[in-house]
Amino acid sequence: LFVVMLVCLPFAWLWMLPGDLRDFSKSLRYVSLFSSNILFYKQSGYFDTAVELKPLLHTWSLAVEEQYYLVFPIFLLLAWRFGKRWIVSILVIMAVMSLAAAQWGSFYEPAATFYLLPTRGWELLMGVFIGFYLFAQETNKTTSEIAGQLTSIIGVLLIAYAVLAFDKSTPFPSLYALVPTMGAALIILFATPQTYVGRLLSSKLFVGMGLISYSAYLWHQPLFAFARHRSISEPSAKELLVLSFAACALAYVSWRYVE
Repeated sequence: LFVVMLVCLPFAWLWMLPGDLRDFSKSLRYVSLFSSNILFYKQSGYFDTAVELKPLLHTWSLAVEEQYYLVFPIFLLLAWRFGKRWIVSILVIMAVMSLAAAQWGSFYEPAATFYLLPTRGWELLMGVFIGFYLFAQETNKTTSEIAGQLTSIIGVLLIAYAVLAFDKSTPFPSLYALVPTMGAALIILFATPQTYVGRLLSSKLFVGMGLISYSAYLWHQPLFAFARHRSISEPSAKELLVLSFAACALAYVSWRYVE
């Protein structure tokens, strides 16, 4: 993360207008404290810079994750004395409340709902519930092959549907967000090495993509944003495709020599 931020500095200084450079400098401070989601929420007004021009916009999701990593262990320390059943019950209530707030907020407070932890918490808690479920399972208890095949394929189809059908007009993270998160959950739970999906995701290509995925996530938005700063018009699909390949190349380098 800090390598990417450092690489962005000279290009921001060369290519950004003073106002944009000031906002970029502020984002560097917020990113360093894992609170950039709060900054971008505060900057989401009508007259603010277009989000496509912010090189570190994507770090909002990293900030949400880090805030969760700080809050959740404290919750466990305080609640562990009550036992796992109570903890799970409390978390289910919190997840339902978070999802309900996300559904309401997607229509009435879309910026806060998109960027802030309370309306994203239910998505993160999906992973917690999967963890509790797996730990509670008996070691010899397995899913039938047919059920595993079917549910893991459904998981892939749900994610594919979200990728192809959702667009900027889709309220998010509303109930619509259940589609990709449930898809991911089904894959985590049921895509074993014995299933078609498990074998596909275990291939060298997908494993390689997984290894560089975090670095690719870090690189893609700065490349797209700076390209837009340098272009009079919106970059073409071909240019964005080239930038995507460049992001993957940079991702490999940073994964190999930094991660």
